[in-house]
Amino acid sequence: MKSTLLIPSFILPFHTNSSWKISLTQALSLSVCFSFFLSLRMEASAGLVAGSHNRNELVLIRGHEEPKPMKALSGQVCEICGDEVGLTVDGDLFVACNECGFPACRPCYEYERREGTQVCPQCKTRYKRIKGSPRVEGDEDEEDIDDLEHEFNIDDEKHKTHEPQQNQNITEAMLYGKMSYGRGGSEDLESNPPQFPPIITGSRPVSGEFPLANNGHSFGEQASSLHKRIYPYPISEPGSTRYDEKREGWKDRMDDWKSKQTLLGGDPDDIDPDMPLSDEARQPLSRKVSIASSKINPYRMIIVLRLVVLAFFLRYRILNPVHDAIGLWLTSIVCEIWFAVSWILDQFPKWYPIDRETYLDRLSLRYEPEGEPSMLSSVDIFVSTVDPLKEPPLVTANTVLSILAVDYPVDKVSCYVSDDGASMLSFESLSESAEFARKWVPFCKKFSIEPRAPEMYFSRKVDYLKDKVQPTFVKERRAMKREYEEFKVRINALVAKAMKVPDEGWIMQDGTPWPGNNTRDHPGMIQVFLGHNGGHDADGNELPRLVYVSREKRPGFQHHKKAGAMNSLIRVSAVLTNAPFMLNLDCDHYINNSKAIREAMCFLMDPQVGRRVCYVQFPQRFDGIDTNDRYANRNTVFFDINMKGLDGIQGPVYVGTGCVFRRQALYGYKPPKGPKRPKMVSCDCCPCFGRKKNKLAKDGLPLTVADAGMENDDKEVMMSQMNFEKRFGQSAAFVTSTLMEEGGVPPSSSPAALLKEAIHVISCGYEDKTEWGLELGWIYGSITEDILTGFKMHCRGWRSIYCMPKRPAFKGSAPINLSDRLNQVLRWALGSVEIFFSRHSPLMYGYKEGQLKWLERFAYVNTTIYPFTSLPLLAYCTLPAVCLLTGKFIMPTISTFASLFFIALFISIFATGILELRWSGVSIEEWWRNEQFWVIGGVSAHLFAVIQGLLKVLAGIDTNFTVTSKASDDGDFGELYAFKWTTLLIPPTTLLIINIIGVVAGVSDAINNGYQSWGPLFGKLFFAFWVIVHLYPFLKGLMGRQNRTPTIVVIWSILLASIFSLLWVRIDPFVVKAKGPDVHKCGINC
Repeated sequence: MKSTLLIPSFILPFHTNSSWKISLTQALSLSVCFSFFLSLRMEASAGLVAGSHNRNELVLIRGHEEPKPMKALSGQVCEICGDEVGLTVDGDLFVACNECGFPACRPCYEYERREGTQVCPQCKTRYKRIKGSPRVEGDEDEEDIDDLEHEFNIDDEKHKTHEPQQNQNITEAMLYGKMSYGRGGSEDLESNPPQFPPIITGSRPVSGEFPLANNGHSFGEQASSLHKRIYPYPISEPGSTRYDEKREGWKDRMDDWKSKQTLLGGDPDDIDPDMPLSDEARQPLSRKVSIASSKINPYRMIIVLRLVVLAFFLRYRILNPVHDAIGLWLTSIVCEIWFAVSWILDQFPKWYPIDRETYLDRLSLRYEPEGEPSMLSSVDIFVSTVDPLKEPPLVTANTVLSILAVDYPVDKVSCYVSDDGASMLSFESLSESAEFARKWVPFCKKFSIEPRAPEMYFSRKVDYLKDKVQPTFVKERRAMKREYEEFKVRINALVAKAMKVPDEGWIMQDGTPWPGNNTRDHPGMIQVFLGHNGGHDADGNELPRLVYVSREKRPGFQHHKKAGAMNSLIRVSAVLTNAPFMLNLDCDHYINNSKAIREAMCFLMDPQVGRRVCYVQFPQRFDGIDTNDRYANRNTVFFDINMKGLDGIQGPVYVGTGCVFRRQALYGYKPPKGPKRPKMVSCDCCPCFGRKKNKLAKDGLPLTVADAGMENDDKEVMMSQMNFEKRFGQSAAFVTSTLMEEGGVPPSSSPAALLKEAIHVISCGYEDKTEWGLELGWIYGSITEDILTGFKMHCRGWRSIYCMPKRPAFKGSAPINLSDRLNQVLRWALGSVEIFFSRHSPLMYGYKEGQLKWLERFAYVNTTIYPFTSLPLLAYCTLPAVCLLTGKFIMPTISTFASLFFIALFISIFATGILELRWSGVSIEEWWRNEQFWVIGGVSAHLFAVIQGLLKVLAGIDTNFTVTSKASDDGDFGELYAFKWTTLLIPPTTLLIINIIGVVAGVSDAINNGYQSWGPLFGKLFFAFWVIVHLYPFLKGLMGRQNRTPTIVVIWSILLASIFSLLWVRIDPFVVKAKGPDVHKCGINC
């Protein structure tokens, strides 16, 4: 079968609105134009690049964008050291390898011939001596000719007159050497191989040979050619002589390579002490603020006291059974023991709560010296979206606009928007957002606007003139508000148009069919809307880069939902910009504090603590929540209490959004090790103190090598021993980027190669037989990939930071409707159940490394087992109704001394809560709402999560992930009172009804039996009212604004409650049955 290439219609002179599929051999004649249009892809708004690496297809769709002026590609750069290639003694461009034209300068060429493998890093052909170079061993076997040009009989004059033909040959080699990788040559190419020119201008290997191979192992003797190799490089066995030689040589060459890379971007931590830094700039960029001892010490004392009281209480309960209701008693004992264990797992990770402070002025003094370029690290920002109907384009647009207007150097910010639904609506709305950003961004920076999401800024009911002194502010604000309203109208028009899909699919403005018409079978797509070479605002200033990405999807491939989309963004950003840090945001979480990235850099770039920090997590804050926060949407107890406690141990868990990552941590590397004490050196004469035999680590490396004390030893060992393609995938450009700790793209990289490589790394089969999702990037195996990803980093020894600036860094939207809220909680709980049953369960995983602290493990264990609390919670909430209906109770008649245990337990519970609120600053209302929703979610969403998780593990029945709706009602919290039917509403409604029935039955029975029956009734009524009060917000949600409960809920709840009550009266299982008269009392021998 012939290989084919999809050629864009605009480069064909005889058709304008059609795409042609031609053979690869025919495509070579158009290769000059093809290379020309690819070089434009890094320019902003030059068009949409779509393609499939597996199918050898690549197409450019210009859409409605006007072509940008092209900058000529000039200069030949060495792929090894980054210097210019230079000229030969005859004044011509120096060519090291005449077979493939790999760009290398004369010093690198001569060093490789003298000290290295003597082969070309790209085609593995032995270097031949070039005129003016000294001879080395092996040259005697060649013909005694200095000028390699004589081998081809190239005439200089003819070479000059046929320069256009040479340029065509250059592009032919690019097409053949990069588009045919991994597929083998076609039949035509095998019979008529193309003639490779001596030079490939500005090219990099898109896929295949590792470009730094000449600085490392000698793979030339074992690896196959560029066009046929699809298997990993073989390596020498550990312990062999060749193994040791390779390792030593590799370390030396890597030192040289790193010293050259330092010229491109050095380590910001290695600051010259002679630099004229002020004393303020040398101070730490952040500090840890401990909670006042007057607040935290009483809190810890109460926790210990509560633990002691709880032990005595459980002892009393176990040793005093209720014989006439043994079933009720046993059920309550099991529930109470489970609650005690759950409380311990939740409470003790809060033992060391801390606060933190950042110093933005010191950050500026250290990394932004006046009159010099900024030395702040670059940041790639990821925004993910799937369904534009559930995640409105206007919401996503506001998030993107707030990112583009962030207070950070524009040349160090790149925004990547992942459209996992391949929606043309998302694409067009992003194009509109890019145009509006040219006006919005300078307005925000000129007047220091906060927040920088236009919808939230213009809708604020505050005095917008406060602190504004510019006379033109009012006029420009009015004009900008009008511009934004027109922008909203255009977005609304796009949404209205997208409601009805044409039968033939969507057509772009130039007549080209939208590549994502089939959302389950489409090529990968990349569009650079804004960039450093074409994105300027209305004032002529540069804008951050804005890139649209939609990864390839094909039937038969596992795409791993959001985690897979995020991993695609990691790779494509590494190829195009490769910032050392990454910020991920949900499409509805906008930047509320324009200095949020600087806040994170105070930790990540701090020379003292930053090197071991894998990510900085910000708390989630929300807009549009009702004043009373009926369903605890703000989740304040978790973000302001639990996360502060974890920050004092090993760091907070990753919660899915508002988190700035260190890229190297997501690549699976371990944190840098501190200096070790020197080991005792002894001889082998004493068996007790002699040298131990080298053991092999898990990955096959000697432990002595794996435990080397150098700062970058972990990475160097992996570089010298592991197969990079098996770990990261078959992409030379991406593998190269993983070695650059400080980020950046090599200056020799051509735009054409980068765009083709970017399409390659988002192909659907790229992750096959790699460690993506297993050890690298976002971890697969759970729909809550965030918890799993952070857990893996902490197990490797990294620590995380919790940053809570005074002005919230990010704000988003939360589902205030009862049904949507329960479905959201269901998804979180189901993900925790999946982690519990996976190989990454915190109960079993991570003990060998020994890097996860015990209290941190407690927190992760609690994160995975909390859904199982729904089972004892459901039983415990049913017990009050059972006791009231049967007249039995879970406790025996207690004495005065025994009552002290109950009083002490209740006092310790209230004291713990009050002191917790005291040091955290959380209000009593927020704490109480959290307690109420813990019961509501526990008996509904958590219960269904356990059932679905068990079905998935035992029966293989998978559940579909439902995207939480980000749409909101413009009315007065109209969405709060809307009712949406879901089966999650049945269990709590049933509990409400049976407990109310139990209260009525118990009171009626006490009235009928007289005064003596009221005493035992009070304990049962208290128990029932505890359940009803906790479910009260749920009852209000059912009644709605008009106090109308849906008929289906009433019918199901009354039916289940009636059936339960009738069966109970008929069976009465917890009452001891009398088998006959007592012979000792009646004296009758029955």
